[in-house]
Amino acid sequence: MSVRVVDHALWVRDIRTRMPFRYGIAAMTRVPHLVVELELEADGRRARGLAAESLVPKWFTKDPNSPYADDIRDMLAQIEGAVAAARVAGGQASAFALWRRVYEARAEEAGNSGTPGLLANLGTSLVERALLDGVCRSRGQTLADALRGDGLGFEADYFHVSLRGAVPDRILPRQPLRTLQARHTVGLGDPLTEVDIPEEERLADGLPQSLEAVVRVYGVRWFKIKIGGQAEEDLDRLRQIATLLDGSRSDARYTLDGNEQYLDFGTFRTFWETLARDPALQAFRGGLEFIEQPLHRDIALDSETTEVLRTWEDHPPVIIDESDGDVGGLGQALANGYQGTSHKNCKGVFKSVANLGRLQQLRDENPDRVYVLSGEDLTNVGPVALLQDLAVLASLGIPHAERNGHHYFTGLSMHVDSIQQAMLDHHGDLYRHHVWPGGTAPAVAIDDGQIQLGSVVAAPFGYGPALDLDGFDPLADWDASAYRED
Repeated sequence: MSVRVVDHALWVRDIRTRMPFRYGIAAMTRVPHLVVELELEADGRRARGLAAESLVPKWFTKDPNSPYADDIRDMLAQIEGAVAAARVAGGQASAFALWRRVYEARAEEAGNSGTPGLLANLGTSLVERALLDGVCRSRGQTLADALRGDGLGFEADYFHVSLRGAVPDRILPRQPLRTLQARHTVGLGDPLTEVDIPEEERLADGLPQSLEAVVRVYGVRWFKIKIGGQAEEDLDRLRQIATLLDGSRSDARYTLDGNEQYLDFGTFRTFWETLARDPALQAFRGGLEFIEQPLHRDIALDSETTEVLRTWEDHPPVIIDESDGDVGGLGQALANGYQGTSHKNCKGVFKSVANLGRLQQLRDENPDRVYVLSGEDLTNVGPVALLQDLAVLASLGIPHAERNGHHYFTGLSMHVDSIQQAMLDHHGDLYRHHVWPGGTAPAVAIDDGQIQLGSVVAAPFGYGPALDLDGFDPLADWDASAYRED
C-alpha cells in the first residue's frame, strides 16, 4: 500500500472531572481533551482518521515546579510537531513506514532539545492512531484484522532484534477479546466508604463515588491502587482497602501503582517487606499481580536499582510505565531486572505489538518467571480515545485493564447531544443511557466487573460512526487562559 497525510486539523474541548483525581504529584479537576484529525490518501483513496487524548497534568513530565499551562503548551508543541513531520514525510510505502519516519524525526528533535521521550511520543502516538484509523476505514477493515495482516508493513525487529522474521499473526491472538475485566483505579484521594465522603463533596449524579459503592454497583474484582511514597500512610490505606474488600470481594485481585513516588528501591523494598509481614495484608499480598513504576523515571533504570532487583530474591513482579518513553524502553527495563511494561495508546500501538511478542518469547524461554504486558489508563473518555484504547487492548489479548475515565467523569455529559446519541446508537453494549435528577448522558456499562467490547472490535478502529466534532473548538481558537491559574 501507499499512504500519505494530505491535510490535518486539531480540535480541543475543555472537560471537568466529577471529583478530583489524585495521582502522583497531580490532582486533576479539569483538562483539555484534544482530537487530531488527519486526511489521508491510502492506496489512492481519501480517508479521514481521528485520534484523541486528554492533556493530563504531570504524567508526561513530572516536574512539580512547572505551571500546568506550560505543560499544556509543551504537549501541544509535540503534537503539532508530529503532525508537521507526518506531512513532510510525504507518501510512504506503508502505514508503519510513515509512522517510523515520524517517530525518528521526533526522536531526533527530542534528543537535540532535551525533550523527554514520553512527552515527544505523545504527538507521534496520536499521529499513529489517526493513521491507523484512516487506513482501517479506507479498507473497511477492523483494527485487529489490520494488525494481524501484512498490509501495514509492520517490522517487529525494529523494536526487538530477537523478533527478526516474526509476523504479527504469530504474536497476536487469533481473535480480539469481546469482553474486558475493568481494573478499577483507587486514587490517592478517593473515598473508600460512603461515610468517608464529606457532605459538601457528595455527588448527585447517580454514579458510584466511593470504592464501597463501585464494588456494589459495577461488581468489579480487579483494583489498581495508587500509593504515594510515604510508607506508613500507604500501608495504613492498604489496610483499610483490604478490610473493605475482604468483606465484599474475597476474590479481589490487585496491582499497585507507585506513580514514581518512592525515592530509591531500598526504601521501596522496606515498604514491601513490611507489607509482606503484616497479618492484615496477607490476603492482599496473595492477590497482588504486579507493581507498576515505584521509582521516578530519572532513577528507575540506574545501576543501583538494577543491583537491588537482581539481588532481591522473591521480589514481586515490577514493571515500568513512565520509563517506557521510546522504542527501547522495554528492552532496557528487562536488562535491568524488571518483568514487563504497560500498554497505553499514548506510548504506541506498533510498539506494544512488538513488546507482546518479546514477552511471549521470554515466557517460552523462562516458564517459571512472570512477564507482564499490562493495560493502563490515562483517564480515557469517548467518543474516540476510550474506544480506540479498548480496541488495542482487545487486539493484544489483555484480559484486564485499568479503567478510570468513566469514574472521574460523568459519562459523556461533556459532549453535545449528537455525539452522545451516536455512541448510544453504535455502541449500545459499551454505553448505557444513564439518568439522574440533574440530567442524562451515556455512561460506560460495567456489569459483574466486565466491559462489553463487541461493537468496539467490530468497528474499524474502536468507534463506529463517522463522527462530527460539534462542541470542539479549532485549536487556533481555543482559549487556554483558565489553565494559567492551575
